[in-house]
Amino acid sequence: MLTKLKKKVQAMLTTEAKAAHKIGLTPNKLSATGIVLAFLSALAYTAWQTHTLYLLLATVLLLLSGFCDALDGILARLYHETTAFGGFLDSLLDRYADAVVYASIIVSGLCNPVWGLTALIGSLLVSYTRTRAEAAGIKMESIGLVERAERIIILATASTTAAFWQPKAAMNAGIILLAILSNLTVLQRSLHVYRKLKKKP
Repeated sequence: MLTKLKKKVQAMLTTEAKAAHKIGLTPNKLSATGIVLAFLSALAYTAWQTHTLYLLLATVLLLLSGFCDALDGILARLYHETTAFGGFLDSLLDRYADAVVYASIIVSGLCNPVWGLTALIGSLLVSYTRTRAEAAGIKMESIGLVERAERIIILATASTTAAFWQPKAAMNAGIILLAILSNLTVLQRSLHVYRKLKKKP
């Protein structure tokens, strides 16, 4: 959904990628930094009952994790450091990042567990459908309502709102929205794959 905007953002981040390269950062190092930030974000979510401002910290860490995820791909392409293992590692760590953040929101009581699990499953399956489709030779970029960037934005918006207004209600609303949109995206992608494969001999 945000693919066109994503390309513009990637072009804007070229300067940051060059700066990261100068200080010795590699795509894999950025991927590792991203997953560490995601785990720290998850810890901040679990501490929300101590003070709701921890939700702001969780949001900032989540956005920084997403920034690292965007930057590692730009860095890899800019300096021709793309490798099959690098792509595999990046995708794997993204799934861990998503899972640990959603799990922390569920176990900390910020949302209804059923909706939380539905959102988590939908998030993982959005990525899985793309992987399986591309393995079958079908391009999936921009197919579906919510890719990872959109999911992070929705979660960050809900978390920021929750820091100042009814944490459980705000987070639960965000998680419900993610659960619905993520699983609709899975359905969209499944139908897209079905139509594409049906045309093949």
